[in-house]
Amino acid sequence: MAAPWHQVSWSNFDIITSKIARLLIQFGIESQDRAVILSQNCPQWTCADLGLLKAKAVVVPIYPTSTLEQAAYIVNDAQAKLIFAGDAEQYAMACDLVAKCDSLSRVVVFDKSVPLQDTVNHFYLDELLERELDKVADAELEKRLAATSLDDLLTLIYTSGTTGDPKGVMLDYRNIASMVRQHDTLLPFTPGDVSLAFLPLSHVFERGWSFYVLCRGGHNVYLSNPMAVKEAIVQIRPHTLCVVPRFLEKVYSAVQDKVIKAPEMRQKMFTWAMSVGHKQSEVGQGRHKASLGLSLQWKLADKLVFSKLKQVLGGRLKFMPCGGAALDPNVSAFFQSIDVPVLCGYGMTETTATATCNTLANRVPGSNGQVLPEVEIKLGKDNEILVRGDTVMRGYYNRPQETADTFEDGWLKTGDAGRIDEQGNLFITDRIKELMKTSNGKYVAPQRVEGKVGCCPFIEQVAIVADARNYVTALIVPAFESLESWAKEKGVNYESQLDLLRHAHVVEHFEQRLKMLQSELAGFEKIKKFTLLPDAFSMEAGLITPTMKLRRKVIYNKYALEIDKMYAR
Repeated sequence: MAAPWHQVSWSNFDIITSKIARLLIQFGIESQDRAVILSQNCPQWTCADLGLLKAKAVVVPIYPTSTLEQAAYIVNDAQAKLIFAGDAEQYAMACDLVAKCDSLSRVVVFDKSVPLQDTVNHFYLDELLERELDKVADAELEKRLAATSLDDLLTLIYTSGTTGDPKGVMLDYRNIASMVRQHDTLLPFTPGDVSLAFLPLSHVFERGWSFYVLCRGGHNVYLSNPMAVKEAIVQIRPHTLCVVPRFLEKVYSAVQDKVIKAPEMRQKMFTWAMSVGHKQSEVGQGRHKASLGLSLQWKLADKLVFSKLKQVLGGRLKFMPCGGAALDPNVSAFFQSIDVPVLCGYGMTETTATATCNTLANRVPGSNGQVLPEVEIKLGKDNEILVRGDTVMRGYYNRPQETADTFEDGWLKTGDAGRIDEQGNLFITDRIKELMKTSNGKYVAPQRVEGKVGCCPFIEQVAIVADARNYVTALIVPAFESLESWAKEKGVNYESQLDLLRHAHVVEHFEQRLKMLQSELAGFEKIKKFTLLPDAFSMEAGLITPTMKLRRKVIYNKYALEIDKMYAR
């Protein structure tokens, strides 16, 4: 049966995944063999995932934005035997991988409009689902399902590390089962709720959350193009979606930009509404006294301001789990004030994502919430966050020494520094490996500075420089659409993007913006000089990881001349 992929029912989901499992068995995939999924988000992604798991194979996701070299490294390290590919671009890479990787023999393609290069070993998923299968595969599937164990390896997720080769994080069924069980005690997710999967399923955050959504009878809606999330939210009207700080910063900066351009009366109304919203959200957290007057003001603010903002986000969001990096407190406060709860959490691939998180009843500004019920955290040397529990990985695949180095008496060393308040809320203070020490002996946490600056609607990307230097500088990639619109409005004439970036009015504009954005930073943390760059930090250039983290050393090498100029006397 070919699946109607626009909507997969629960009964079809079971039929499709069982058929995929039997096909894999016929292809000779043994229990605990590795297989790759290389695709954008789509229902087929999850069906392939669950089909592989039913066959007791180990799923190895690869980011669809990965380079051929990155993907080949993962396939070879995992010794993957089969690859599921999404569209024409991913199928082309899969063909290149087959040529480069001896272990890889078969390719299964989701998009049946893509011409196959090999009609013997390459297949369309839809056509495979139409095939008649022998009874041997049925019997073997039943045998494998009966022999399942929580200690079986479920997936290898290769961390994109900002330095060195990626490492395969080994997560087993116990890790995932514990994650699902613990989220039940914390989140108001109910059967029938709609979740929009727009972050890549190849990342532990979205994939783990999708497992949870499906385990709890939710509807998972797949967004293949993450750039279309703005339109998708309005159309889908999700009850929840996983987000990263950059998404929230963009929403926040777009609203701030509109407010700045609005008439004075509207600006005053917005400021009043945000003040009321903040007080009301604090009432809900038990940090502000409730009153009839405040309640009436909030209803008015909601009608005049908040309801319009919430409609842009679909109008029925119950909460948004947020992770991946530090969220600026001002951005967090904005969403709490308009009654769109952002639940910041802390975790990593090695902890099956969430280790701590805020809840609707416990949202502490700037914190990553309290520890999950079956997880333990404590602070070690240099306030490093240590984690222990059933969601902690088994180790790194084929890397016994690095696994041993990552654990200390059974506790996972995260590489992040933090503090824990009296109520048990975790605050991330630094990324130990990323802390920058100026030549004046001051420590600068780059993510904190970049988070403040990233809230600007004119800034797309920023990388600060401070290590062993006597002041902080920044490499800034402007948001060209916003900048060019501003330039037109101000009558700034230019012949090229590079010409625009060098224009005195543009440089002055960014200087003023930075001054305003950095008002809450200490003097030694503030960016003193900056360089505007015409090209974005991209994966293709090796400047960012698949999870959008900066590869600082590579960036600093590429822009060494620009950096040196900012320190020239």
